[in-house]
Amino acid sequence: MRDDDQTVAAAKSGDSTAWHELYRAHAGRLLLWLDARAHPGGELPEDLAAASWLVAAERITDFHGDQSDFGGWLFGIARNHAANAGRRSATRSRGLGAIASSTLTAATGPEHHLIADEWVREALASLPPKERDVIACLEVLDLDVAATADALGMSAVAVRVARHRALKRLRAQPEGTEPAADH
Repeated sequence: MRDDDQTVAAAKSGDSTAWHELYRAHAGRLLLWLDARAHPGGELPEDLAAASWLVAAERITDFHGDQSDFGGWLFGIARNHAANAGRRSATRSRGLGAIASSTLTAATGPEHHLIADEWVREALASLPPKERDVIACLEVLDLDVAATADALGMSAVAVRVARHRALKRLRAQPEGTEPAADH
């Protein structure tokens, strides 16, 4: 294992000057890289960069190396955040939005939003409480799996299973019908 250079060691001890130095060395390149990888409708590169820096600050004690190695480590964190954001976005678009849009294709105009909102409320109400809470956190509040697990006092695996079951129930509803309550 390599020894940390002075800047990384100082950042680990909470030295704000060291963090500013690391930020100046990597922030611009990180943002350019994330911007080049951005997908329409996805998270903003600035948000991904901020989340990456937050994780780096939280996990700096796990890192060993010099400033150059830190850049690679930071970009790896950002790549994972971008991939997760892409998956969330794709999943979300296939989730309730896809179900609601297939059920409401004939609706247009201002009434469409009222009908869609009502349909979503009824669809959520048809789910068992745990599944309803998971879908509300993930799809409506846009929380990630870890935050949802923390908020609901569940494991991440339980959150994923509840989400899968809820979406399966919603997809199984005949098109054009109201959700059936089955608590």
